[in-house]
Amino acid sequence: MASSYEPKTPLGRFVNELEETVIALLLGVMTLITFTNVILRYGFNTGLIWGLEMVTFLFAWLVLFGASYAVKVTAHLGVDVIVNLFGPRGRKVFALVGAIICIGYSFLVFKGSWDYWANFANLPGSRAYEVMLGDRTYDVGRWFFTGFEEMRGTSYRGWYEVNDIPLPEWLRFIEPIMNDGDAYEKIPRFIPYAIMPFGMGLFLFRIVQATVRIYTGENKTLIVSHEAEEAIEDVKHMNAGD
Repeated sequence: MASSYEPKTPLGRFVNELEETVIALLLGVMTLITFTNVILRYGFNTGLIWGLEMVTFLFAWLVLFGASYAVKVTAHLGVDVIVNLFGPRGRKVFALVGAIICIGYSFLVFKGSWDYWANFANLPGSRAYEVMLGDRTYDVGRWFFTGFEEMRGTSYRGWYEVNDIPLPEWLRFIEPIMNDGDAYEKIPRFIPYAIMPFGMGLFLFRIVQATVRIYTGENKTLIVSHEAEEAIEDVKHMNAGD
């Protein structure tokens, strides 16, 4: 079903086209690598050793990047049977409550994504430390961001590489920055893993953006509504020649 989302500014149209282009490019490259590997394997008894790992990373990029785009165009699926039992005001309240829950969830996932990726990128994660309240110990910063931890070079893993994808020569400039001048044989993991904080940060931004639209009345929900019914109506019109 085509999205009803229409960018209203030149910048909005540019960003929308950029996001759609990136999604299409990721899907196209995945298809090309997979098709090439099939031809090489069954036609020439060889293959791209790094093909499967590359497609796996590209698929992760496609999913995480596409999730935020789906929020923007209201394309995520959901169930609204109970919500639709209420009037417009009640549906708006339920939509706002759901959006606020999504904000909290996406914030936690974004924080966790940053903390996982940060060590691979030689960057500090979010701070977590213990405090004593009475006879109990609490981990402050485990759930909510309270700042960045101190630089601890011994825990950094910028030298970690992927399994199969070789490092292109034009990326050799990162070796003195990320690996103390030592050569990489494969691409370092911080490159493909970067989609985690980026994708989840963009997802959080889109959720906040959608929540504002619901509050102002521009949107009514976070999910695509009545997709099946609308698709059936479209087919009816097509068969009727409308």
